Amino acid sequence: QVQLVESGGGLVQAGGSLRLSCAASGRTFSNYAMGWFRQAPGKEREFVACINWSGTNTRYADSVKGRFTISRDNAKNTVYLQMNSLKPEDTAVYYCGRGWGTSEADFSSWGQGTQVTVSS
Repeated sequence: QVQLVESGGGLVQAGGSLRLSCAASGRTFSNYAMGWFRQAPGKEREFVACINWSGTNTRYADSVKGRFTISRDNAKNTVYLQMNSLKPEDTAVYYCGRGWGTSEADFSSWGQGTQVTVSS
């Protein structure tokens, strides 16, 4: 069972940037697709982005396309989410998970999450 630990969240002004990291345990990280979801207060967890095992294929939610970039470094067992041009509506707890797709059901082994707060 892979364990995931997210980091890099914080408070940022609208228009700013943050880079989230998700460190995975285990020797088989490079075998798996990975993704990011987020959950705002009072809302359901929603898909943000995912990346295949090699980093050659990615998918994004329409709401973040062109602003966020998902990437991975298999040598470091880490997946990243670069977030630019942040908006107050990006405020949420961000979670990484193992899997591929746009549904929570496509993912497993969630991390504990990292809070991102964007002030206006």
